[in-house]
Amino acid sequence: MLCYTVRCEFGEDAGEVALDWVDWLQHEHVADVIKAGASGAEIVRMDGERVAYEIRYRFPSRSAFEVYERDRAPQLRGEGLARFPLELGLQYSRTVGEVVSRHEGEPSSRADG
Repeated sequence: MLCYTVRCEFGEDAGEVALDWVDWLQHEHVADVIKAGASGAEIVRMDGERVAYEIRYRFPSRSAFEVYERDRAPQLRGEGLARFPLELGLQYSRTVGEVVSRHEGEPSSRADG
């Protein structure tokens, strides 16, 4: 499994732009990336002074990710940049890595986690 992480940081006046961007992710873009080959994704609001999110896509294999990168990513990125241009204060970074191990547990019923 491959993890493809897109990080987006917003400028100081991010408020409404960040909310619109997350809404677009939740209702359009993530579904488009899944249709293009990802097996799942999660959107994470990062702690810190700046407004920042990470979208962590999972691809079943490196080859599935390569097909996505070659055939679909340019169009989907272009759509995103047309809707949310960098001039609005967005900064993107991307990382890719092999998932070595994945662990899921049952939610704890205890208040302290």
